[in-house]
Amino acid sequence: MFLHTHPYEPFLFPEATKLIVGTLPPPRFTKGELKDDDVDFCYGSRNGQLWPILDRIFNLDLKYETTEFAAKQRKDFLLKYKIGVCDIVASAERDKIDASDLGMQNIQLRNLVGYLQKYKAVHTILFTGGNSKNGPEYFFRKHLKEYQLKLKVVSDIVPRIHEFDLPVSLCEVQNTRKTKPRTIKTISLTAPSGAANRAVGSMDLYKKLKDENPDFTTFDFRVMQYRPFFER
Repeated sequence: MFLHTHPYEPFLFPEATKLIVGTLPPPRFTKGELKDDDVDFCYGSRNGQLWPILDRIFNLDLKYETTEFAAKQRKDFLLKYKIGVCDIVASAERDKIDASDLGMQNIQLRNLVGYLQKYKAVHTILFTGGNSKNGPEYFFRKHLKEYQLKLKVVSDIVPRIHEFDLPVSLCEVQNTRKTKPRTIKTISLTAPSGAANRAVGSMDLYKKLKDENPDFTTFDFRVMQYRPFFER
C-alpha cells in the first residue's frame, strides 16, 4: 500500500481572495521523482492543464521545467492576482500507484474550513473538478458536513456554482462580537486533466462550438470556461 501524501503546504496569504482547490498531485511528486518538464509546485505536472490554461488567459510566458525560476513564476502570478492554493486532500492510501482520484483510500482531508476562517479575504473557491466521487467538490461537501454546513445551488449549469455561509470562529465572536457569517461562492470547473476530455466532448456547448469551428479543442473550451472566473 502506497501512502500518497501531499508534497506542498497550502499556498495562502492574507490578501488572497480566491482559492484553487484540487485533490493531490501525481504520486511522483510525493516520491520526489519529477520529470524534466514538471514544475516543482502546485499543479506542476507536465500532464496537467491548469498552468497552460492560465498561461493562455494571462499571457504569462511560463517555463515548463523543474527549476526554481519556473516555480517562482507561478507564485508571483498567484500573489499578483490574489489567488491561493489549498488542495483538500492531505493524504490517501493507494493499492496502485497512479493519479486516479477513484484509487484513493483511507483519505485524510485538510481542514479547509479552518483555513477559510483564518484567511478572511477569500470569497471564492475554484474547484478543479466537480462532485463526482473523490473529486474536490465531493470531498468539500463531506468536510462541510462536519460543521453542519452545506452548499446551496446558485447555478446548476456547468460550471456549477454554489455558495455557503461560513460562520465566524468562536474566538472572533468573543473578541469582536461579530456574528454575521461570510458568504463564500464555489465554482466547480471542468477538471484540467486529459481524463476529463471525454466529459468535455459530450457537452452540448462544446459540440456546438466544435461544429462552428473544427479547430476548436477541449483545451480551448477550458480556457473559455475558466477565463471569467479567474479574470474577475
